[in-house]
Amino acid sequence: MTGSIPSRPATHPSLPQPKVGVLIVNLGTPDAPEPGAVKRYLREFLSDRRVVEIPPVLWQPILRGIILNLRPKKSAHAYAQVWTEQGSPLAVHTRATAEKMATMLAERDVLVDWAMRYGTRSIGERLTAMKAAGCERILLAPLYPQYSGATTATAVDALGKALSVMRWQPAIRTLPPYHDHPAYIDALASSARRRLSELDTRPDALLLTFHGMPERTLHLGDPYHCHCVKTARLLSEALQPDFSGTIELSFQSRFGRAKWLEPSTEAKLAELARRGIKRLAVMAPGFSADCLETLEEIALRGAETFRAHGGEELHYLPCINADREAIALYETLITQELAGWI
Repeated sequence: MTGSIPSRPATHPSLPQPKVGVLIVNLGTPDAPEPGAVKRYLREFLSDRRVVEIPPVLWQPILRGIILNLRPKKSAHAYAQVWTEQGSPLAVHTRATAEKMATMLAERDVLVDWAMRYGTRSIGERLTAMKAAGCERILLAPLYPQYSGATTATAVDALGKALSVMRWQPAIRTLPPYHDHPAYIDALASSARRRLSELDTRPDALLLTFHGMPERTLHLGDPYHCHCVKTARLLSEALQPDFSGTIELSFQSRFGRAKWLEPSTEAKLAELARRGIKRLAVMAPGFSADCLETLEEIALRGAETFRAHGGEELHYLPCINADREAIALYETLITQELAGWI
């Protein structure tokens, strides 16, 4: 007895050639430096229970009744100070990174896209587009060197939510934290040396500032603090003996009344100035791309704080953004994670 395998019917929909995809992810940004756009962005961002770990019944009245009525105007002014003709700095640099990686990986038939965890260009939207383009295997690449539940984990949450409504899901891998990866430390050290060599005068000290987190996250088991400290130690070692000044660590962007990781960047800037440091360089190794927290909070307001306490010059060293050091780093990390797929 012989059977027959049915032929493909003429009405069968055409399918794109199977591809491997990489989805680069960053935190997010308002669509414009305007109170309305900032309010929409903050509503989504500050409603994430991984970002604010307060029961919604207590937090939402505070968020909607106070914060969203007071903070958007102030934040919009801050965004306006760093906004570019191309848009938000974070979006500009993330897009440029994706475009350069797309060019680099095109010869291996890898499709590269980018998304934001909050705001426009969501993870779910881009995942759906990549699947429609034929990506049957996708690497989610959150550009967070140090792992935190409020950053890496919430990006993976959004991925899971998007997958939960897809009938035909792609195979998924996620880029692990790379806080101590030799290629990451090399990229930071190379960028720092290049930026320092461009200065007219050598700084007396270098401050490594990381985004802050409530201290309770450390005690609850979040490895973020440990990852930051290790990055700072490895980078300090990599910069020797090229940089002979003191190198210190701090945490910025404190919010609310809870105790946050210390020392705070604001307090550290004042302390360094009072200790007689006149020329200070500041680097933000935990940020993959420049954004409000680096350009406005550090390069502008941080410089004011430093000078107000006796300092003379604060030189902010830009993030690796889409610079050559960044692209070399991401090529190493991404091709490593795509092993067996390409």
